[in-house]
Amino acid sequence: MLGNYVDGEFVTSERRFDKLSPVDGSRVAVVCEADRALVDRAVAAARRAIRGDWGRLAMAERAALLHKVADGIERRFDEFVAAEVADTGKPAAQARTLDIPRGAANFRIFADLVRNVPTESFHTDTADGAGALNYAVRHPLGVVGVIVPWNLPLLLMTWKVAPALAAGNAVVAKPSEETPSSASLLAEVIHEAALPPGAFNLLHGYGPDSTGEFLTSHPGIDAITFTGETSTGSAIMRAAAPDVKAVSFELGGKNAAIVFADADFDSTVDGVSRAVFANCGQVCLCAERIYVQRPIFERFVVALGGKAKALRIGDPHAATTDMGPLISRVHREKVLSYYQLAREEGGHFVAGGGVPELCSPLDEGAYVEPTVITGLAESARCVKEEIFGPVCHVAPFDTIEQAVALVNDSRYGLAASIWTRDLRTAHHVAQRLEVGIVWVNTWFLRDLRTPFGGVKLSGIGREGGVHSLDFYSELTNVCVKL
Repeated sequence: MLGNYVDGEFVTSERRFDKLSPVDGSRVAVVCEADRALVDRAVAAARRAIRGDWGRLAMAERAALLHKVADGIERRFDEFVAAEVADTGKPAAQARTLDIPRGAANFRIFADLVRNVPTESFHTDTADGAGALNYAVRHPLGVVGVIVPWNLPLLLMTWKVAPALAAGNAVVAKPSEETPSSASLLAEVIHEAALPPGAFNLLHGYGPDSTGEFLTSHPGIDAITFTGETSTGSAIMRAAAPDVKAVSFELGGKNAAIVFADADFDSTVDGVSRAVFANCGQVCLCAERIYVQRPIFERFVVALGGKAKALRIGDPHAATTDMGPLISRVHREKVLSYYQLAREEGGHFVAGGGVPELCSPLDEGAYVEPTVITGLAESARCVKEEIFGPVCHVAPFDTIEQAVALVNDSRYGLAASIWTRDLRTAHHVAQRLEVGIVWVNTWFLRDLRTPFGGVKLSGIGREGGVHSLDFYSELTNVCVKL
C-alpha cells in the first residue's frame, strides 16, 4: 500500500484506488487518496517548517541535505527502476539511463547552484555625493504546490522539488494517479535524509474534486508549478487566480522537426525516429510533425517507416525491447481514436496504425503500433492536436520560408529540431521559430543550466538553472545610503 507523506510521517487514508499495470493490466499497488483534510494538514505542516527548523537552516546545511537525497536515490537505484517500469511500462534500459540518473542529478545540481548564483549589486549616485549601495537578496516564496505528470515521473518530480527546496521553500507535491510508486520511494529517501518534518509532503490522488483541486485552490499555497496537459494548466490558473498565486507551467506541444535535403541522411533518420518514438511517444518534447525538404521526402518517408516497423515491442524488462506500452488502456483508446481520425481525414499509413498482436499476457496491456502517416492537410486535427503517442505526420516543404511558416502555424510552441549540415541555415531558422527550445542535429540533449519552457499554449515561465531559482524565490532590494 502506498500512503501519503505529511509532516514527516507516512499516513494512510480510507479512500483508496488501484494502480494498474499498463503492461498486462495487473494491479501494481493500492494507493491512499488524500482528502481535503489531509491537504490542509500538509499545507499547515509546510507552513510550520518554513517558520521552524527548515526555514532556520543555513544555505550550506540545506544543500548538504539535498546531496543526501541524491545519494539516497542512487543507493536505492534498482528500486526506483522497478517502480518506474511497473508504473509506466517503459523499457528498463530507459529508466536506468535517463529517469533515475536525472532524478539524482537534479538534487545535486540545484544544491550546488543555490550556493553559487549571484544577485545584483549597484552603486547609485546621490545629490550629496556620498552615494548609495543597492543589492538584492533572495527569499523563498513559501509553500509551493508541485504537480507532475505520468510520462517521466521521477525526473519531472525532482526537476521541480529540488530547486524549490534548494531555494528554501516547503513543498506539497502530487504525482499523477497513474505513477505513484517512484514518488512514494522519493518520500522514503527524503525521510531517510532527515529533512525537517513538513519541508516535503507528498499527497496521492486525482485532479478535479480530489487532491489536485484541493491543493491548487488552497489559500495556504503560495505558488504552483505544473507540467501536463494545457487544459489542466488552464484549470489550475483559474484555481490560482483568486489568491494571485505565482504559477509556472510546462504544458502540451505539437512539436516539429525540419529536415533539410543536405542533412546527414542516416543520422537524421535515427535522430528523428528517436524524437518520435522515445518513451512510446509520451514525452512533451516528442516530434509529431516532420517537415522534409522535397528532394529527399520520399526516401525519408520510406526510411522512417522502416524504423517504425523495426521497433521491437514487448516486455519492458527484456533487454531486446525497444518500446513498451502506453501509460494506460484509457490513453490507448485516445491514441487509437486519432489513428482512426487520420484515416477519416485522408491520411496514408506508411507504418503502424493499430494494436500489435503479442500472443501473450501482454495483450492485456496498453500497447499500440508505432505509426507514420503522410498525406494529411495542414488543417487536419491530427496535424494540429497533440496526440501524445508513438505517431508522426510527415509532409514535404520546398523553401526555408515555407518550413518556418509550417512550424509556426500551431497553437503550441514548446520545441523543434532542425536537421542540416549548413549551420548558417540552422542559426537563421532556429531564431525564427516560435518555440522555447530548438535542437540542431540532435534531440532531447539537455544542459540543466539552460532555460526550458514553452510559448503560446505550451506554457508560462522557464525552468532550469538560475531560471528555476528565479521562480522559486522572491528578490528583495536593499538600498543603503552611504
